[in-house]
Amino acid sequence: MTHLISHSRRLRSTPFTAGVEAKGVKGYTVYNHMLLPTVFENVVEDYHHLKQHVQVWDVACERQVELNGPDASALMQLLTPRDLSKMKEDQCYYVPVTDNDGKMLNDPVAIKHSDTRWWVSLADSDLLLWIKGYALGKGLDVQVFEPDVSPLAVQGPKSDDLMARVFGEEVRDIRFFRYKRLAFGETSFIIARSGYSKQGGFEIYVEGTENGMPLWDALFEAGEDLNVRPGCPNLIERIEGGMLSYGNDATMANTPLECGLGKFCKPAEGNAHIGHAAMARELAEGPARQVRAIAIGGEPVAPARAPWPLMRDGQQVGQVTSAAWSPDFEVTVSIGMVDAGHWDDGTELTVVTPEGERSALVKEKFWV
Repeated sequence: MTHLISHSRRLRSTPFTAGVEAKGVKGYTVYNHMLLPTVFENVVEDYHHLKQHVQVWDVACERQVELNGPDASALMQLLTPRDLSKMKEDQCYYVPVTDNDGKMLNDPVAIKHSDTRWWVSLADSDLLLWIKGYALGKGLDVQVFEPDVSPLAVQGPKSDDLMARVFGEEVRDIRFFRYKRLAFGETSFIIARSGYSKQGGFEIYVEGTENGMPLWDALFEAGEDLNVRPGCPNLIERIEGGMLSYGNDATMANTPLECGLGKFCKPAEGNAHIGHAAMARELAEGPARQVRAIAIGGEPVAPARAPWPLMRDGQQVGQVTSAAWSPDFEVTVSIGMVDAGHWDDGTELTVVTPEGERSALVKEKFWV
């Protein structure tokens, strides 16, 4: 069944929506109260193209929260268990954000402009309100607001070539999770080597709504012979790479350790981030469950719209949260949250799908 999305001022368009719709977008979801494209040709064709060529993604829904003022760095460190003390002013950090119980509120990327200015590039949750409330409650000298910044991603193996044509050869020198500010026309944008795929690419932080379509058009004009197409985060490709989707694979019911983010949970010495006491207990005891790759046997099944129970000896020991048939690996790839004692590599489980029970094999590593 096809469902329509009713547009209104509460469901915000992006600076690139006109270009997305002119290119024939076939589906949207709602992310941070904005439109996020989900399919252009079809999920499989979009998948193959992403792995072979280059795509331009409207990811303006990755809204920015700006922290600006003398206490900006102190507030940023309070939000996350990751040590930010050695972060340089051209770096981006993946930063789990937790509440006072150590539960995940968001898993954004932090971009450091200076000690007094940060951007927090959000996954899908109203983290702006949490940060504003916390800053106010702590009496911090910092402004917290949403700037007019809309990310546009360029992803795929030909992304360096396309970006060099628009921003110059200097773009090739940007290291992973680093950024440079490069000129575009009469303005300039922060460009980071990052993105929500394993195929490589960049995210362009477009400042000023009015600059959205000129950049969109320039990328497509420059990449015609590279077979550039519009694209979007691809369900199959992200599961193959183990890229978690906040709200699907990780929610406020989970901790960063359960989500396999322990390497990002090493606080700065003497820093008491929000939820530090709960995280200290969990670090001492170990997580009760953890994310794992799950290979599902049998015929392909439709993507999961609700969690599928993982069973062992008649008892539920976890759930599959995202699943899709992989044409390249010829198996239903999936992401699951598995209870302690059942997550070892090679553990055989059963998954209960809407199309019946299937064999499920726990994998220590994802496919790519």
